[in-house]
Amino acid sequence: MTFAALLAEAVLGVAFAGAYPAGEEVIGEVQTHEVRAGESLIELARDYDVGFNEIAAANPGLDPFVPKPGSLAVIPTAWIVPREATTGTLVVNLAEMRLYYAFSADRSGTATLLTMPVGIGSEGTDTPPGVYRVVEKEFHPAWHVPASIRKERPELPEVVPFGPDDPLGTHALRLSSRSILIHGTNRPYGIGRRVSHGCIHLYPEDVLRLYQIVPVGTAVAIVRQPVKAGQDGDRIYLEVHSDAGPPIDALSEARRLLTDRGFWERVDPAKVEAAAQERSGIPVDVTR
Repeated sequence: MTFAALLAEAVLGVAFAGAYPAGEEVIGEVQTHEVRAGESLIELARDYDVGFNEIAAANPGLDPFVPKPGSLAVIPTAWIVPREATTGTLVVNLAEMRLYYAFSADRSGTATLLTMPVGIGSEGTDTPPGVYRVVEKEFHPAWHVPASIRKERPELPEVVPFGPDDPLGTHALRLSSRSILIHGTNRPYGIGRRVSHGCIHLYPEDVLRLYQIVPVGTAVAIVRQPVKAGQDGDRIYLEVHSDAGPPIDALSEARRLLTDRGFWERVDPAKVEAAAQERSGIPVDVTR
């Protein structure tokens, strides 16, 4: 475990797989898992703290619900960090359905980066990009059902108290838009999918960790970046996601990012094109 991860463990009180030294552009390592009888990609996603869409995109040849026992599942636990994820700013990238938060874990200023998968708004109730801040933290939050949802489901009461039927889970961070929360869920299989009415969902264990370390007033940047570029040592990486948002030309966006970073002369155009077409959601080495 890295020193930064140990610092995060000391702060969180638990070991956390998604803790990395802040300041690195490419974090983590891709893993593999031999599928056992009865396992699905849904369970594996939660075990490895990745979202369902992430693990499904990384394993196009596997049935996500009944993968063949003995198959090797790719676990996509490597990412390029969005450039907005500076220390003290919480970033949610809608395109990859993932959250990043860098924080100082001790008085020396050593910073740790946490990353965790999220569920986001479904079509028609999309999570809006923008810059917000955390204005309130709620333990055992009650769900005040929006009028739009009660119109769809008139059997719901005006308020659902904390409990097994409360979709907010155990903890919530309310953003300055007021209608957007980052919260837990009583349906963890929705993490890594477009499942909400605009809120940002976390696995129950992840929302507890985040709740403990994010103070009121924290800046929150919700972005949509289906293409990311980064550098690790002398290697250049490209990460491309299939995004349900407004359509973009992934190859053109990759060329733009690589050129803006001064990387274009150092990459292999054929590797860039292949990564843009595959859209695996995993950092791909495109160095010439």
